[in-house]
Amino acid sequence: MTSVPHESSERRKLLPQVVVRETWASLAISVMWLAVLFDALFGPDIVINNASGMTTIPSAVIVTIFAYLGTRVVARYGFTRSS
Repeated sequence: MTSVPHESSERRKLLPQVVVRETWASLAISVMWLAVLFDALFGPDIVINNASGMTTIPSAVIVTIFAYLGTRVVARYGFTRSS
């Protein structure tokens, strides 16, 4: 009489879930950085008027900071192996 190891069936069920989670994480990170790209190409500048003159900052600088933070969060939870 042969028996099938219980561990291998759990591993086969877990593998598609991990692949789907990693795929969605990759897609989310890609969309964040595409938003940065399109904002850098077509987005307006942030204009600050003060007593010393006018300062302009590309809005992509601010969006890049948030995309970086979002990438770290999504990567931490999307690419970690849960047991």
